[in-house]
Amino acid sequence: MHKITFKGGKLAFTVNGNRGPTVMLLHGFLESQQMWEHYAPALAKSRRVIALDLPGHGKTDCLGYVHTMELMAEAMLAVLNHLKCRKAILIGHSMGGYAALAFAERYPDHVKGLCLFFSTARADSKAKKIGRDQAIKMVKENHKSFIRKSIPLLFRPKNRAVFRSELNALKKQALKTPKRGIIAALEGMKLRPDREILLKFAPYPVHFVIGQRDPVLDYSELIDQTKHGSYITYTLLTETGHMGFIEAKSTCLKDLRKFIQRC
Repeated sequence: MHKITFKGGKLAFTVNGNRGPTVMLLHGFLESQQMWEHYAPALAKSRRVIALDLPGHGKTDCLGYVHTMELMAEAMLAVLNHLKCRKAILIGHSMGGYAALAFAERYPDHVKGLCLFFSTARADSKAKKIGRDQAIKMVKENHKSFIRKSIPLLFRPKNRAVFRSELNALKKQALKTPKRGIIAALEGMKLRPDREILLKFAPYPVHFVIGQRDPVLDYSELIDQTKHGSYITYTLLTETGHMGFIEAKSTCLKDLRKFIQRC
């Protein structure tokens, strides 16, 4: 684990490998770089792989009361600059995809490829924003209860029993996320703009990994976002929910390897 100073706090990340193109792995909401513990070493055999703890998550400090996706993009750039990396292939799970899109908008010359891993380029709908506000209220009342109830809902229902041990490990890790970090992330996701237009003009490969059983994102809407150019590809996992990195680990790893090679 490496740490650098960023905006008065500590920004944590890991590095695997030291050659080839750079890949930056970005975790989702209530997760940390630990979600990539099986992926990073496997992907690092022919490239350098950075896994970042986004603000308010893992071992990275809370940096305010709202962690915007733009702030997360700045954190990503700080790490790349620290490691003297000019370009990176970005792979973002859920919220990590939102951060990757903010980075791509602000720093397009630093992007070599973009993978939205169970994520979307579209902003929250009105109903989704209301849901964020309700979640914030729940977190303020009892953030540990919110975590315990939220994590299982990200899996396909039948997979909750199949991956019970992995699900419990996720909850255990998520319970380390401070209340302030959870609220700041929810506020930041709620405020993020629609960035679908970036997909129309991306000068690099873009790839979606989509779960047909995803309870968070409508798979048909995600497939619709892939129609903006021939350089945009997607993989549809028909038996997978939002947590495909667990629910279809070997398939996802193989798919990410293929995408990285394309970049």
